[in-house]
Amino acid sequence: MEQLADVDEGAFGWQERALCAQTDPEAFFPEKGGSTREAKKVCLSCDVRAECLEYALRHDERFGIWGGLSERERRKLKKRAV
Repeated sequence: MEQLADVDEGAFGWQERALCAQTDPEAFFPEKGGSTREAKKVCLSCDVRAECLEYALRHDERFGIWGGLSERERRKLKKRAV
């Protein structure tokens, strides 16, 4: 079981270093039509922004701001990558 914990720590350790973990989560999941400005501002200075975006793209996250991008922006990014 200890080995499994090490794997999880390595795979998701970036989440503990994410600035959003120290911020109001509501900002990253705004109501439809709500502002994403504050969340994106936090993402701009986050050291794990790339890991966050990669996670969101890999897991097809459909809601919220991940890696500084909205769901719509992530969808466009995926389409361009194909």
